[in-house]
Amino acid sequence: MRQKAKAMVFEEIDKPFSTHLIDLPIPKFGEVLVAVDYSTICTSDLHTFYGRRKAPCPSILGHETMGKVISVGPGGVHDFSGKKLKKGDRVTWSVYAYDRNDPMALKGFPQKSQNLYKYGHEKLNDKDNLNGGFSTHCLLHEGTCIYVLPKSITDKEAAPLNCSHATMSGALRLAGDVKQKNVAIIGIGILGLSGCAMARENGAHNVMAIDLNTERLTNSMNFGVNITIDAQKEVKEWRDTTQKIGGLDVVIDTSGNPTAIEHGISLLNVGGICVLVGAVYTQRDLSINAETLLRKLLTIKGLHNYIPEDLYRAIRFIHASKHKYPYESLVDNEYHLEELNAAFKIAEKGQSYRVGIRTDPN
Repeated sequence: MRQKAKAMVFEEIDKPFSTHLIDLPIPKFGEVLVAVDYSTICTSDLHTFYGRRKAPCPSILGHETMGKVISVGPGGVHDFSGKKLKKGDRVTWSVYAYDRNDPMALKGFPQKSQNLYKYGHEKLNDKDNLNGGFSTHCLLHEGTCIYVLPKSITDKEAAPLNCSHATMSGALRLAGDVKQKNVAIIGIGILGLSGCAMARENGAHNVMAIDLNTERLTNSMNFGVNITIDAQKEVKEWRDTTQKIGGLDVVIDTSGNPTAIEHGISLLNVGGICVLVGAVYTQRDLSINAETLLRKLLTIKGLHNYIPEDLYRAIRFIHASKHKYPYESLVDNEYHLEELNAAFKIAEKGQSYRVGIRTDPN
């Protein structure tokens, strides 16, 4: 009898996940079958489930995930570093698969390639049915960048790597050299905390956290932050605080809030850079003075998803700094796959940075 995978399927907005049993496929050329060990519920999963963003139904949600290689397609598949994958390798993978020869990929924007395939975002059908993290197995398509994980990185640390940490790795790449600069992160969820730690480890002079949640501001001190600002304060108080340290050189926004973004840009020094990461949903236009941009030599950059090198750097970063920063604590609730409905209710409350989903009940 053919072995089956168990998947928790999203079939309708704000309705319980349904359990599907799916025959395990035999990987074709370029494909890898992975047994999922651990996933985390990303905010985008919540937006899809509760109808705040459009997504295909039915589907298997979940893209912050990791697991072990079960089988590999004919001829073998190599990981990102060029090593041939083998059964038992503990891996994570890029949130998308793409064609290396796509025009956008050749321009340096693989995440905007035509016919991009995104895990946790594709419609479930008879020919494509193990494509998300909330399942016991996931079939990785040709064109997916796969990374063997260091043994020292725990499951809880590994699951958010291919979304949260990789995205912030990309944000720091766009920000450029932050050594001896003043860096502010707006929005101190898991992305913001990751960015704070990366800025600190990359030599920032001051790392500032800006958020509405005072508990999260306090916790940010564990991730390299030395100055905090309550986002509920008037922009004058933001300015007073930043002027004491000589202004801001880099602002990275994960909140997506137009007012917060405008405040952040207004505090930038000459030559300052603002990187936008969180503005992924419909909102009002920003109000920015073009003369100010010109005279202050400001740069505004946007990042949607990331490039494969960003995930590679994120893995190396977590591996090198895990003993300095409590990354594992960011997953502070854990459920078994079959308890996914309860896990989503907890995650929607917004009290946890991430809720974990373990496939193995043991």
